[in-house]
Amino acid sequence: MIYFDNSATTKPYPAVLDTFVKVAGQFFGNPSSVHHLGLQSEKLLSQAREQIASLLKVDSEEVIFTSGGTEGNNFVLKGVAHLYKNRGNHIITTSIEHPSVQNVCKQLEAEGFHITYLPVDENGQIRLSELKRALTDETILVSIMHVNNEVGAIQPIKEIGQLLSTYPKVFFHVDHVQGVGKVPLDFHESNVDFATISSHKFHGLKGTGAIYKRKGIKLKPLLAGGGQEKDFRSGTENVAGIVAMAKALRLTMSDFERKQNTLFEIRDYLMNELSKINGVLINTPNIAAPHIVNFSVEGYKAEVLVHEIEKEQLYVSSTSACSSKTDEPSQTILAMGLGESRASSSIRLSLSYANTMDEAKEAVQIIKQAIENLKPVMRR
Repeated sequence: MIYFDNSATTKPYPAVLDTFVKVAGQFFGNPSSVHHLGLQSEKLLSQAREQIASLLKVDSEEVIFTSGGTEGNNFVLKGVAHLYKNRGNHIITTSIEHPSVQNVCKQLEAEGFHITYLPVDENGQIRLSELKRALTDETILVSIMHVNNEVGAIQPIKEIGQLLSTYPKVFFHVDHVQGVGKVPLDFHESNVDFATISSHKFHGLKGTGAIYKRKGIKLKPLLAGGGQEKDFRSGTENVAGIVAMAKALRLTMSDFERKQNTLFEIRDYLMNELSKINGVLINTPNIAAPHIVNFSVEGYKAEVLVHEIEKEQLYVSSTSACSSKTDEPSQTILAMGLGESRASSSIRLSLSYANTMDEAKEAVQIIKQAIENLKPVMRR
C-alpha cells in the first residue's frame, strides 16, 4: 500500500498510540478533580501544554486545547466577530480558505457582518496591495491560511503580519493546519494573533487540536460550561489525546529537521515525472509546501481516476477530504484562474515524512497506467 493522502489525515505514529493507551489507562482522572488521580491528570495536561508551546515557540498560557482545526477556526472567527462587533463588522479572508473558515464567514454574513474574499493569483497567493486596499475602519479580523490544503500554495504570512501591525484594531488569524511541521512559521515574529493546528495532520489522533491565542487578547468562548482552559474552552479535557498530540508534534518536528530535504526531493520528482505524462497539467505552483502535489488530467473525472488508482493500492484524493464527496470542481483551482476543466479533474497527492522515493516512482507508474486504462472510457 502507498498512502499519499496525508493532507486528509496522517497515520498515527506507533509511539503516539502507545502514549494514548498508557495515559488513558493509567491517568484517567478528571484534571479538574482535586483528588490525587485528578492532580496526576492535571500535571500531565500542564506538561503537554508546555511541550507544545515550546515546540511552537510560544508561551504555555497562549495554548488552548480544542477538538481540532474546524473547532479552532470556528472558535476564533466567531469569538472575535461577536466580542468585537462594537469596533466594526468587517472581516477579510481569501477565496481559497478551508470550508471551516469559508462556511463560518457565510454564517457571519447572515448575521450582518461584511466579508471580503480576497482573490489569488495563478500561484494561489493573495496580493498584499489588494489586502491593504480592502482594509477599512470597520475591519476587525483578517483570516488567511498559511498553506493551502489543495495545491500547497504558501501565503506570505510574515509580510501580511507586518502590514497589519500598523492596524492595531485588526486581529490576524492563521489557519496553520497544513503548515505545522512542514512549513515553519514563527507566530510572534509574524505578528499573528491567533493560529489553528490539528493533531491528526501530524500523526496524532483525530479529535484533538489547539489554537494559539496571543497573550492578553480577549476572545468570546465558543463553548460554555465548566470553565476549563481558563474559561476559553469548557469541557473535560481529552488528556490522553492531548499528551499524544504533544508526542506527535515533537516527533514531527524531529522528522522535519532530519527529512525536510528528502520530502522536497520526492515532491519535485513527482511534479517533474507527472508533467511528462500526456494530458497531465500540474496545478501546484513551483514555490509551495513540500508535501502537496496537485495535478489535473483534463477530460477525466477526478473521482473515477481516484478509484482506478486505488485498484493498485495507491491512495490519493480529489480536492480536499472535506469537499471530496460533493463532486464539485476545486474552488481553489477555479480561484487560481486555471479553468473549470482542470478544477473538475484535479487529483491531490499529499506526503508525509514516512513516504519514500521508491513509493513515488511506483506511484507515477500507477497513475500513468490508470490514465491509459481509462482513456477509452473518458475520451468517448
